[in-house]
Amino acid sequence: MSMSVGSDSGDEDTVMSEINTTPLVDIMLVLLIIFLITSPVVLKLQKINLPLEINQVAKTTPEDVNIVINKDGDMYWNQKRLANTDELFDFLSKESVKLPQPEVKIRGDQATRYEYIGKVLYTAQRAGIQKVGFITEPPDKG
Repeated sequence: MSMSVGSDSGDEDTVMSEINTTPLVDIMLVLLIIFLITSPVVLKLQKINLPLEINQVAKTTPEDVNIVINKDGDMYWNQKRLANTDELFDFLSKESVKLPQPEVKIRGDQATRYEYIGKVLYTAQRAGIQKVGFITEPPDKG
């Protein structure tokens, strides 16, 4: 803290033209500390655990259904080209009644529009498929 003890010349009547900013800085530091301490209490953030990234190696079984969608939106059922989603629905309806129900795995080209993927997902949902997965390339380790 600083205080004024008078002028160098000894004149007591001269007007001090400087602003003493020390009290202002002290008050600002106290307010900053108060806001830092009280902000977590005021925000009341929900404590959640975010999912961790897990890459599992896919174990393909003969019963699994593989649907491939190329960048043009053409659908393939185990290497057989499907004309439309109605044909896909017929195939998936037959698979959905099997016990245990086979897993549907979708391979979509990287350049495929989501519209085509969404149509396949919607068709699988309508057919009663319980488990749908996506096949992706593993990330480079280098």
